Amino acid sequence: MSDLDLNLLPALDALLQEQSVTAAARRLGLSTSAMSRTLSRLRAAVGDPILVPAGRGMVATPHALAIAEEVRFLQEAVKTVLSPPATVNIRDARRDFTIRANEAFVLLYAARLSAAVANTAPGIRLRFAPRSDKDVQSLREAAIDLDIGVLPSESGELRCQTLFEDRYVGIARVGHPIFEADPITVASYVAWSHVVFSPHADFFGPIDRALAGIGHARDVRLIVPSFPAVIAVAAASDLIGSVPRSYCRSGAVTEIDTFELPVAVSGFGVVQAWHPRMDADPVHRWLRALIFESFRSMD
Repeated sequence: MSDLDLNLLPALDALLQEQSVTAAARRLGLSTSAMSRTLSRLRAAVGDPILVPAGRGMVATPHALAIAEEVRFLQEAVKTVLSPPATVNIRDARRDFTIRANEAFVLLYAARLSAAVANTAPGIRLRFAPRSDKDVQSLREAAIDLDIGVLPSESGELRCQTLFEDRYVGIARVGHPIFEADPITVASYVAWSHVVFSPHADFFGPIDRALAGIGHARDVRLIVPSFPAVIAVAAASDLIGSVPRSYCRSGAVTEIDTFELPVAVSGFGVVQAWHPRMDADPVHRWLRALIFESFRSMD
């Protein structure tokens, strides 16, 4: 049995179904002599004659009859395993997806994405998980299905698709004296105290590096754990904040005004990332396409 080749399964199935070397050969598009050689290999592998002469035809042995149903099952199973995924009717799909994203993304976009999914695939549910880390292992192990945010640093093995480009803007409460300067200069910008978001409680971020490059520094007085918290603090105080422009798209943000930063800070892309093991999964592909199209329609 150790010499059995899975390529012999179709021949064995045909022989057991037809109980004729000639008919089995015709069924598989082989010559009779080729099928005879295959039958010899099967006999040696199985340790049973499989088919024996009976008058002008052949009949299956008791062992062959006993395994015929299992051979047919294995033949169909191999076809299924070695065939492309079946086409899925997305409206009938039943599945839960876990998406890792930060709090601001959930506040701004979760409701819209949930509605878009429900309109097309009511059996699909979304679960948003906090983006407390960006480890690739969670994607490898399918603990999460998608990671949405700035491209992870360990992204070499991941598939990534840019959803939109973003950049930092300054924010201050409506009526803040900083808006009296037109335009807002570096000098007027650094004259005020600032509130910043930093995942590592770092007082020195990309804006500070840009300011340091031109010989300036800002007075960071407060670090908070999220960009929505920056918006809330800036709206309720004289502290100046800076957040990605996308976080100010919501119509609910009415207590602040935005302004262009007086120093050049590089923009960044927001991506959806997934592990290559999910490339061919039809429902996963559908969800990725829906998310991508949803953001493209916002532009």
